[in-house]
Amino acid sequence: MTVILGIESSCDDTSAAILKDGIVLSNIIASQKVHEAYGGVVPELASRAHQQNIIPVVDQALKKAGISMEEINAIAFTRGPGLLGSLLVGTSFAKGFAIARNLPMIEVNHLQAHILANFIKEPGVESRHPSFPFLTLLVSGGNSQLIVVHDYLKMEMIGQTIDDAAGEAFDKCAKVMGLGYPGGPVIDKLAREGNPERFTFNKPQIPGLDYSFSGLKTSFLYFIRDEIKKNPDFIRDNLNDLCASLQKTIVDILLSKLKKAAKQTGIKQIAIGGGVSANSGLQNAVHTEAAKSGWEVFIPRLGFSLDNAGMVAVTGYYKFLAGQFIRLDAVPFARTTLD
Repeated sequence: MTVILGIESSCDDTSAAILKDGIVLSNIIASQKVHEAYGGVVPELASRAHQQNIIPVVDQALKKAGISMEEINAIAFTRGPGLLGSLLVGTSFAKGFAIARNLPMIEVNHLQAHILANFIKEPGVESRHPSFPFLTLLVSGGNSQLIVVHDYLKMEMIGQTIDDAAGEAFDKCAKVMGLGYPGGPVIDKLAREGNPERFTFNKPQIPGLDYSFSGLKTSFLYFIRDEIKKNPDFIRDNLNDLCASLQKTIVDILLSKLKKAAKQTGIKQIAIGGGVSANSGLQNAVHTEAAKSGWEVFIPRLGFSLDNAGMVAVTGYYKFLAGQFIRLDAVPFARTTLD
């Protein structure tokens, strides 16, 4: 029997999960509402909240799973990338727990964990998993990447954003429209009632498989500024159409490079990971393209597509089987790659 305790604290969600023999028995997440008033995550407030939440979250995860501390074989924790103060809380807890229980530690790359979320199994739930090799579009507030996954622990990045990520574009444009934080889910909801063809925004012409979203953010800002000069109520009068048109533009940018990558690699097993994978516009577009191109699509359910410890635990499980452990003097990394 192999039992892994997973810890995730890369941004503003404190999460703990228990995995037993490859099956996630519990996945507890404590979100932080304090950042809404500031229009984005405040690192110092995030780290303080993690300190308050981490012990109760781990306690809940153990109780829900029906697992005692004595049964845990290893602790897996997110080492990076993320907010350094937040990562320090999770790393410090993992070290203390490992020392107290004499357990091995497993470092987990946050990006790799989002990809391996597609392999999470739950008790009593029938699930589908991609076969190797598969192509992943990883999209979140901090990342927009195209990755060929050769094995659980062997991944090759073939495209990435050269500036801003898709999730950041959603959130920054939402802020321009006064929609608050996080803006992505709000835009998604409003877009369902809007006309995606109403407005046209600039799409970057970036060679290869790389992404760029900074130009879109700038063009959207200038467009809104100019229209408000003509009509102070422009945003209110056109909110649904603005959201629908913006979402379509971002999805078109993401899908165009995904299609190109699938054609170049010849891979038809397509997985979507990261928080933006929950966007309904992106999911619909990917499934529509899948019907045309013969793709088989894999998207984790909402609870496992956002930041969570379940994906950390399953990544830790495969690293445990491979004997990939880390020393107690490990430090977190605010920035790191899949390598």
